[in-house]
Amino acid sequence: MPTRGGTADTLLQRIILPRPADPLAVRALYVDERTGTTLAPTEPTPGSQEKPMTLTVSASTGRALRVTSRTSAVLPAQSEVSFGAYFNGFAAGYWRAWSTLTDIRLKLSVEGSGRVDVYRSKADGSHIYVTGQRVEGRQDLDLPLDLRPFEDGGWYWFDLTTDAGELVLHEGGWHAPTAAPGRAAVTIGMPTFNRPADCVATLTAIGEDPDVLAAVTAVILPDQGTQKVRDQAGYEQAAAVLGDRLRIVDQPNLGGSGGYARVMYEALGSTDCEQILFMDDDILLEPDSILRAVAFSRFSREPMLVGGQMLSLQARSQLSTMGEVVDRNTFMWRVAPDTNPHHDLAEQTLRQTPWLHRRVDVDYNAWWMCLIPRAVAEDLGLPLPLFIKWDDAEYGLRARGRGYRTATVPGIAIWHMSFIEKDDSSDWQAYFHYRNRYVAAALHGPDSPKALLQESFKRTLRHLMLMEYSAVALQIKGLKDFLAGPEALFAKLPVVLGEIRAERAEYDDGRPLQSATEVPLSTLDALGAQLFPEPPVGKLKVGLGLAKGVLRNLKTPDAAHAEVPQRNVPWKQAQWFVLAGLDSATVSTPDGRGVTFRRRDPQLFKRMVKESFELHREVARQWPLLRTRYRDALAWLTSRQAWSEEIFDR
Repeated sequence: MPTRGGTADTLLQRIILPRPADPLAVRALYVDERTGTTLAPTEPTPGSQEKPMTLTVSASTGRALRVTSRTSAVLPAQSEVSFGAYFNGFAAGYWRAWSTLTDIRLKLSVEGSGRVDVYRSKADGSHIYVTGQRVEGRQDLDLPLDLRPFEDGGWYWFDLTTDAGELVLHEGGWHAPTAAPGRAAVTIGMPTFNRPADCVATLTAIGEDPDVLAAVTAVILPDQGTQKVRDQAGYEQAAAVLGDRLRIVDQPNLGGSGGYARVMYEALGSTDCEQILFMDDDILLEPDSILRAVAFSRFSREPMLVGGQMLSLQARSQLSTMGEVVDRNTFMWRVAPDTNPHHDLAEQTLRQTPWLHRRVDVDYNAWWMCLIPRAVAEDLGLPLPLFIKWDDAEYGLRARGRGYRTATVPGIAIWHMSFIEKDDSSDWQAYFHYRNRYVAAALHGPDSPKALLQESFKRTLRHLMLMEYSAVALQIKGLKDFLAGPEALFAKLPVVLGEIRAERAEYDDGRPLQSATEVPLSTLDALGAQLFPEPPVGKLKVGLGLAKGVLRNLKTPDAAHAEVPQRNVPWKQAQWFVLAGLDSATVSTPDGRGVTFRRRDPQLFKRMVKESFELHREVARQWPLLRTRYRDALAWLTSRQAWSEEIFDR
């Protein structure tokens, strides 16, 4: 965007403020209103012209800032507020690592009486004062800032303070000093399954922001549900704003991978977009995140995927996920090292949390929000036909293998339902966890599957100790379908969900009840019902516990426990060392909405152990051949032609 002086520059991220309806805790994502900040000198960096300071922040809080719009606010007299917060700090370490920029500019339009002070942090979280300026009257500040000190991480932010009078922030933003390469022309794709209200809310948010709308070439919404978005209240108004940008494609339920494949198929075939932005349907959108992701992509040194982080929709001040990686040995995803999931920024702010200042590198970004440059999509092709699970991780690994990295960038985020109320490795989704993990490992994993197979078989035993027989049945089905080879993936896509649900319903743990009152309550007294075994500690005790659990699962259970559960177990207490010692139990579901009545079955235990072991052994035997088959099939499985012929045009 042109500046007032006529020099070309580009807005990277606006200073934005909370919505009027946001809970108080959400303000902590936009501003840090904790008072009692003090500055203490630290040792200067050799050769540095900056004034090194350490910032100490007290725990007392207030609401100093009066928000007047999404981009403006008033700071009353004798107040202070820091914009060193998640959405308004500038994650300089990520721009330093991945962009072509070596410097940026902080531009603020302010009016009144007060001060603007700029700080930066180092990767260890220590704070350094950079520059400041007194404000009297109406001023447009333009402060140049160096990106070079951020090799390992760190942030920029600014504080506002007042004495006798108030200070108005009319608008502000972090800018690049040059015009951005390419075009801001993003196609947003949002597959949905029976989430019409959420979809309309997101469509409305996109249309309400003129800057966002100007960057959007298309919004593609594959509607895979029975509750159609077109029938939802508010749809017509949202659609009218988006106009011919909005394209709804009705199709059967093909899962996330089928929905996102349709998005990419349509975006590459019928739009002139430069960026494709995947988003989930069950989110709350911060619209500025779209512009930030596009800006990051345009300034990236090489084409790369730009991921948004996940904030919790249940507790909206929580940062659920900082970034994710894949352990190449066991071939299992996990959070990036030295990061803390479900971190509450209202309890411990950005300035108070050292680990948030280190740059976190990732292997992939989940598709709750992920931008893929058109050039990358054209090179890599579409998602694999996996239905759900591992489609996003596989795509990130595929991209990395071709030289395209992924950055999960703080300050680019959506709110999404946290996974703390789910255990999808044990419900109907267990099939996809197992089959798709093996497919991804065959494509991108180690030469030897030993660690993967050992970890996977340990999960078999854990499921069986927990009397999760349906999960093992789905694991067995997943391994069989993996062994069937890549040729079966497209054929399974439209029908596999029905097969899974039918299989799961054959087992007690696959038929949830609404309440434990639907079966006789345990006869344990109140004290006994609330006492649980302590977890075994150390390899010896864990090994002994497992051996005892296996032996017990081979013995005939007490017939009385087949009708009356031996005890009622809360989900948090449903650990293997608890359930392995029982003949039966009701176990509450992770979301607290029901229970499963689980009953130990020695014959089923023995049969499932044997079948799972034999399948794991067969995978080990065929691993070199399976890797070759899946890798040879990858180009076809991810091609527009294959998706068209096998799925979309059938």
